[in-house]
Amino acid sequence: MSERVLMERSRSQRIKKTFREIIADYPLYIMILPGLLYFIIFHYLPMFGVSIAFTDYSIVKGFGDMNFVGWKWFDRLFSRKSFTDALFNNIKYSLLKLCCFPLPILLSIIISEVWNNKYKRVVQTMVIMPSFLSWFIVYGILKALLNVTDGVLPALMTWMNTTLGTNFEIVNFMTNKATFTPYVLITYAWKEIGMGTVVYLAAIVAIDQQLYEAAMIDGASRMKQIRHILLPSLLPTIITLFIFRVGKVMDAGFDQMFALSNPLVTSAADIIDTYVYRVGLEEAKFSQATAAGLFKSAIGLCLVLFTNWMARKVDPDSAIM
Repeated sequence: MSERVLMERSRSQRIKKTFREIIADYPLYIMILPGLLYFIIFHYLPMFGVSIAFTDYSIVKGFGDMNFVGWKWFDRLFSRKSFTDALFNNIKYSLLKLCCFPLPILLSIIISEVWNNKYKRVVQTMVIMPSFLSWFIVYGILKALLNVTDGVLPALMTWMNTTLGTNFEIVNFMTNKATFTPYVLITYAWKEIGMGTVVYLAAIVAIDQQLYEAAMIDGASRMKQIRHILLPSLLPTIITLFIFRVGKVMDAGFDQMFALSNPLVTSAADIIDTYVYRVGLEEAKFSQATAAGLFKSAIGLCLVLFTNWMARKVDPDSAIM
């Protein structure tokens, strides 16, 4: 029997084996089907629209009559001050939010050290609940608290100034450019820190308790147990989540900026996503908006590849690619 026939037979057997495995595990494939369709419909099929960034697109003419213009829209982007300002704000907010990455780790370690289970569950619930709120609901809460006309906090400060003789300065954090950056950072940390603790707490629970018992027998303090057992056990999870976070480092948070910004702080709140929204949908400059979005995606891809390369150097088993 020739080698070619043997190869074809082996290939046919592998195909039949794979098909039998799919049939045997068909409920699992049905479960992943919605997620797979989501990525195909909303992430892969729209990639065809990237070509708009290199053409003179008109919504009237459509895709059938587009003139190739090369890097024209990218050159025009970097010649516009509004885009460079949005890029600067995007990088600033992204890096500041990236600095919040260790917060869920610290919070999950603190929660895991609580021995009272009832108190621990209450703290977990209070920490995670803000993650399920829309940014527009958060804006409503902040408006009720910080609005200088009828907000709770300014009203309390005014009462203290008039009654107790204090000298608190009432600042409108929602419309003040000087305080808008910490305003964004604090609200982001308050809302998003809880979801990260879920992953880390699950990883902490999965740590072999015999390691702690052996460390206690050797006389290791609680801090040494955290340093030599807990943190090394969390390292693969930390690196994996850090790779995902760096991949989204150019995503400064469209929902947050769109909900919290207003015309008085536009120059301080404008990021690439809001720039794309304004130029693409409000001004109908689709090619220019697509070029801005493609630039942001390309930078994010480069950062993911670089971070994954670094992760392989630190811990080869934690790299995702």
